[in-house]
Amino acid sequence: MAHATLAIFTCQTYDGCLNNFTLTNYKMIFDMLCKFFCGLLVLLLSLNLSAQPLFDAHLHYSAQDAQRFNPQKIIALLDKNAIHYAAVTGTPPEHVSKLYHLAPERIVPLLGVYRHSKDKSTWTNDKTLIPYFKKELERDVWRGIGELHIFAGDRHSAIFKDVIVLASARQLPLLIHSDPAVIDKLYEIAPKQPVIWAHAGTFPYTDLLSDYLQRYPNLSIDVSMRDERIAPNGIISDDWYELFVTYPDRVMIGADTYSTERWQMLDTAVGTMLGWLAQIPDDVAVKLAYNNAAKFYNKPLIAKVDEKQ
Repeated sequence: MAHATLAIFTCQTYDGCLNNFTLTNYKMIFDMLCKFFCGLLVLLLSLNLSAQPLFDAHLHYSAQDAQRFNPQKIIALLDKNAIHYAAVTGTPPEHVSKLYHLAPERIVPLLGVYRHSKDKSTWTNDKTLIPYFKKELERDVWRGIGELHIFAGDRHSAIFKDVIVLASARQLPLLIHSDPAVIDKLYEIAPKQPVIWAHAGTFPYTDLLSDYLQRYPNLSIDVSMRDERIAPNGIISDDWYELFVTYPDRVMIGADTYSTERWQMLDTAVGTMLGWLAQIPDDVAVKLAYNNAAKFYNKPLIAKVDEKQ
């Protein structure tokens, strides 16, 4: 009886029920269809690009990852996702060194600042870091330094300055996870230092990024972990499209395997990147996907870009 009363109250006639259903469900159904067809379009667009090799400019291989994936398994994951080259850092750095020695032709080893995970928040005050760094750099294994997590409050750190000076003296690139004030301080110390600004910075607004790319000619950005900003619901936004075509030589991609779970979902992360890369011009896409990082780290370039079918 209660159900019958409720039905009479909410919907006096069959037409009323139909109208009520239409009003409450139309938008949801429309949104679902839009997402489905947008996803299908992105998938179709990405099929051609998936044949292109990738250069991942931001991967981590740390102690917890090594427990789940030995170096051979990591290389197999790279093979599966057409990642021909990868810039890799890790905590502690010894795991990256092992990966590099397994595949020295394709791994670009970055010397991580952190010997333990807790160092991420304390390294700018660690007076033992620079002697350790100098000893590690004598091994002539490392092709860059980072990822350095540092924010405005620590930008005047003497340790940070010493790391910059070491990198500059050895012509080693820096991978920096920071806010804009840190980038300003870095270029005050070393105006010609090659830098990759991880995740397009902590404030990844395209107007700000455009300003900084104009301001500092030796600054590049990686857009790891920014897929939702770049392409909400899989469709590239106008402002990011304009940034990419305006600065086609200054942007790199990265899956950022910051956790073991991220390694487990590498296929998905790469597929998401391929989806929005397929929506920008071919010549720009191949630069972001491969050539910019290859040029940055002195690896072979892709000479010719196939046209989308």
